[in-house]
Amino acid sequence: MPKIRAATVAEHRQLQQAALLDAARVLLAEGGREALSFGALAARAGLARSSVYEYFRSKSELVEALCAVDLPLWAAEIEAGMAACDGPAERIEAYVRGQVALATDPVHRALVAVAEYELDDAARARIRAAHTGLTALVVRTLEELGHTGPAVAASLLQGVVEAAVRQIERAREAADVPEIADAAVRFALDGLRSGAAGTAGADADSGSGAG
Repeated sequence: MPKIRAATVAEHRQLQQAALLDAARVLLAEGGREALSFGALAARAGLARSSVYEYFRSKSELVEALCAVDLPLWAAEIEAGMAACDGPAERIEAYVRGQVALATDPVHRALVAVAEYELDDAARARIRAAHTGLTALVVRTLEELGHTGPAVAASLLQGVVEAAVRQIERAREAADVPEIADAAVRFALDGLRSGAAGTAGADADSGSGAG
């Protein structure tokens, strides 16, 4: 049993669990999803492999613990960026750029990948609940823009973000990332402004499409 380095056993366990999560982040950053194993985790943390099971019964439990700690922090960063903006359009831009920036974080990318592989539907639902506040903030921002269907628009906006993230994952050079981010912001804001303006213009132009 590892030597207790805290005032109580409970505090020791909290510190040890936090150390294991830090070790997991290092493994994810260095080697991606495939690098995260209990053997590697034990070696990184300086523990026997059997000791890791005292804190996490399975790899899925470890991944869910990482998500429960890190995803709300990342969401809070995006929310803080939005809150620092003056107008709704600027807040939408901050929302898009914040998520695109996360896509370049190796720990975030690897954690999302391993969560998709390791977690079941119930665990994913618990993780998504951590994003409820951020989603509500986006909906309120879209309402400020005068969008007629803010909830639907928020889902479509997230689709734009996810498409940008996929493009970043395929990008060959880091220099491509700002260009992808700029394109995602333009696409999102142009589409949202169109929705906020209503459908009258689209109806008027409906006969001038293909054909």
